This record gives sequence, C-alpha cells and structure tokens, in this order.
Amino acid sequence: MLKLQVRRWSERPRVLLLMLAVVLPAAALIIWNVWHLRDLQREKGIEAVIQRNYQHVLAIAEKRIDERAYRMTEEIREKFPDADQPEDLESFLTTHPTVSHAFIWSGKGHFQFQSQPGMMDDPEFRGESKELSSNIETWMGIESEGYLYKLKKMAAGDGHHALITNEWVHRGDKMQYLSAAYFIPHGSSAEHPALAGFIYDPDFMANTFFPQALNEVVPDEGHNDASHPEPAITVRTSKDQTPLAASACWDGSRPEVERTFDGVFPGMILGIGLHGTTIADIGRRFARQQFLILGALSLLMGAGMILTYRNVSRELALAKLKSDFVSNVSHELRTPLALIRLYAETLELGRISNPAKHQEYYEIIRKESERLTSLINNILDFSRIEAGKKEYSFCETDVADLVRSTLESYRFEIEHNGFHFEQKIDTNLPPLHVDREAIARSLLNLVNNAVKYSARDKYLGVYLYRQNGSVNLEVVDHGIGIPAKEQPRIFEKFYRVGDPLVHNTKGSGLGLSLVRHIVRAHGGEVTVESAPGHGSKFIITLPVQASELQQEEAVSA
Repeated sequence: MLKLQVRRWSERPRVLLLMLAVVLPAAALIIWNVWHLRDLQREKGIEAVIQRNYQHVLAIAEKRIDERAYRMTEEIREKFPDADQPEDLESFLTTHPTVSHAFIWSGKGHFQFQSQPGMMDDPEFRGESKELSSNIETWMGIESEGYLYKLKKMAAGDGHHALITNEWVHRGDKMQYLSAAYFIPHGSSAEHPALAGFIYDPDFMANTFFPQALNEVVPDEGHNDASHPEPAITVRTSKDQTPLAASACWDGSRPEVERTFDGVFPGMILGIGLHGTTIADIGRRFARQQFLILGALSLLMGAGMILTYRNVSRELALAKLKSDFVSNVSHELRTPLALIRLYAETLELGRISNPAKHQEYYEIIRKESERLTSLINNILDFSRIEAGKKEYSFCETDVADLVRSTLESYRFEIEHNGFHFEQKIDTNLPPLHVDREAIARSLLNLVNNAVKYSARDKYLGVYLYRQNGSVNLEVVDHGIGIPAKEQPRIFEKFYRVGDPLVHNTKGSGLGLSLVRHIVRAHGGEVTVESAPGHGSKFIITLPVQASELQQEEAVSA
C-alpha cells in the first residue's frame, strides 16, 4: 500500500508541472489585463478614448453641416437679383421666407438694404433691420476689397462662391446670432465691382436647418437602451449655454464633449452626449464588464485545470490499475500452472505407487486446470465486454442443479483452504431463462473472492431461494468486509479496495465487474451488504419470467 502511494505521488508532480506550464502564461496574461484595466481606470484612459471618438464624430458632423449650408446658399445665390437690380430685393425676399434680410453694395454711396416686408410690423425686427443696415454699410465701405479678394480666392480654391459668416445684433436684453452669406452678385465687373448678401432667418436656422442637419449625422434608431445608448448632438452659440438646436434623442442634459465651428458658422459650438448616461458611466461599465469577463475566464481556467487534473489523475490511476492487473493476472496464471506442472512431473517420474494417491493427483490437476480455464475465461469475457462483442446463450435452466454442480467443482479449493462450508438450496425453484456458463462464472467469482479475503474466520455460505418475483443467490463470508464509502466502486473494472490485505492478495480486479455485467444482462441486479471486520454478503437477484409467474398463480388458484 505504501509503495502504491509513493508511486502515485511521484507521478503527480509531473502532472502539476504540465498544468503549470499551461496555467502560468494564461494567469500572467489575465493579471496583466487586470493591471492594465486598473491603470486605465486610474488615468481615465477609457473616457479619453471615448472623448477622442466623440471629437471625430463632431468633426464629421461639422463637415456635413458645412456642406449642407453651402448647397443651400448656392441655391439661393443663383436666384439673387443682379448687381444693377437692387429694386428686385423685395420680390426676392417674398419668394424666400428663409431669408430675413438682403442687400447689394456697388460702391460708396450705393447701398441697398431690404428686410422681409411681412415682418416689419415687429418693433424688434425693425430695430434689428436698422442695426444691420448701418453695420453692413459701414463694413462694406471699409472691408469691401478684402471681401472681394477672399471670395475670388475661395472660388478658385474649393469652388465655393459664398462666404458664410455671422452677425450679432441686439434682440431684447440678449445678443442674437445671425448667419450671413456674402458673395459677388451677377452683373459685377472689374470696373464696377459689387458685393451682395443675405441673412438667414434665425428661427429657420434653429427650428429647421440645424435639426435636419443633426438628424442626418445621428439619425434616431428608436432602440435606445442602457446597453446601446444613442448619441445626441447639440448646437449653441458661444454666448449662450442653452442649445439652439439638437438632434432627436437629446434628453436635455449638457453635452460632455464640445467643438467650435472652424469655418461656416463661427461663434457656434457643437456638443455631443449620450442619452441617459455619461462618459464616466460608460467607462465604469466597460471596466466592470472587462473585470467580469476576466473573472469568468479565470474561473473557467481554474475549473478546466481542476477537470484536467482529475482526468489525468484518473487516467494515471487507470494505467496503474492496468499495470497491477497484468502483474496480478500473471501471478494468478502462474499458481495453477505451477501446481499442474508439479503434480504432472511427480506422476511422470513414477514416485507415487499408491493408486488412491494417483487419483488424488489427477483430480488436483483437473481442478487446477478448471481454475486456470475460469481465469482465462474471465479475461476473455472482459475483453469481449469492453469491445461490445459479448454474447449470451439463454436457455431454460434448473438453477438449483447449476449452483450445486458449480460448487461441487470448486469444493476441493474451498476445503483445501480450511473453510467451513454451508449451502442451502431450495428445491421448489422454477426454471430460469439464463446463460448457464455466465451464471456459473458469476458464482465462482463471488466464491473465489470470499475464499481469498477471509484470512481469519473461514466461513462460506451459499444460499439459493425464492423471494417474490425473483430468485436470489447469496454468497456470504466472514472476511475482512468492505467500507461503506467504497461499496459503490467495487463493481468498477480494475478497482480494488484500499485494505492492505486486498493489495497483498493477488487478483485481477475484474471479478465483480464481470458479475455485475452478467447479472444485468439477465435483467437482474447484484448488491452487497458489508462492514469492515464483519464479512460481506453478495446477493444476485434474477427475475422469474412472467409466463412462469402466471402458471404458478393459475396452479395456486
């Protein structure tokens, strides 16, 4: 037993080293990922990445808004009156309600400014019109050459014929942001240069232009939830924190990332945020998910290593059992062969003159041959069972006669080992549909175990009796017994109880495994009742066929 344990422990370090070679790199990778995540949390690296992504989204949004503004401005510019037709400004405004003011400048003292006629009843609008007219006329006199140069440069460069900028005017106690477009009108020449422009209606920009442009950039998908929050983009002026316009899914919260317009709408700021959450929440949720994933991977790896260790240990134990099986079978084969050879040589040399002794030696040779045949048959049966090729030949059998004849063939071995043998076989048992050879082998395996593992109190009892709808075959001994925790495993192949007496007694470890397979093939079951130091009782239960039960009931009636 000690040698067996030492050998097993000498194999386990190899398994552990193999597992460590796999576990250590994976564990190091998981630890590095945990450290990296903690570092990202500490330095808010995840939030920084999200903010960079949002800046990229805002840059794309600005570009698309700029393109949309240029397209709209070019369409209006194409329908603007010529430089020498300032009187057409009023009709132009009437047909373009998105424009609130328009003007033409063709030189100092030649400035025509016109506002939407239908809005002049509003005092604030009239004040706005007067302020803009004065400011633009003043600027045209000062910056006209600069505007003309810039517009020509833009047309030659990116193909845009209008300069979109901003104007600030007083409206009540606040400053009103206005989007203005400046361009060179038709009819302008080098000898008589002219400038023209118009100012968009701020309500149109806030309620129509910017919402439509923002919804094109971030369309409302309609499936906003905590796991997939939708972004919202807002537009505000640099002088007001309240958004001028926002995309559809804006929830009223302040944007977390902002970007100022570089060209088309100077003085305006784009902002972006997520519906119902924040960048910090996203960072925390991402880190939490990654920690959970790493934790799950660690658990899976640990569970995998445990299962691997158990499977490898089981395979090593099975390999050891197979090795012990070969050793034990070799010994089991050598013992009857040695006896046969000994008695055969003695007879061959003619040293025995007593006819009765001759007969005894012949009987020993025959019985040892039968024992040897039984052992070989066990091994062959096990091989067939493992290969799934074991077949049984069922026929109606007098079980009482089968048990008597089987025990009679083994009686010499029982009495030779000094056992007190007791057998009780009922006489009124019905015939059973069984394989005679298989049932006999099962009985011999149980008897052989009883003989081998009864070192002190040498008692063997075999009982065959009827119980309800079955026939029970019991084999009882007063041997070493079997601990309760090991009883479920004694019918496994190669398994042997961890008692030193068991390991000092040679055996194949196949007997009980074959017994269970044979009995189950007959529709029955084998059970054990045992306690250490109090012997064991094995019970084979074989069912009686239904037809026989019906016949017996009819006779009873």
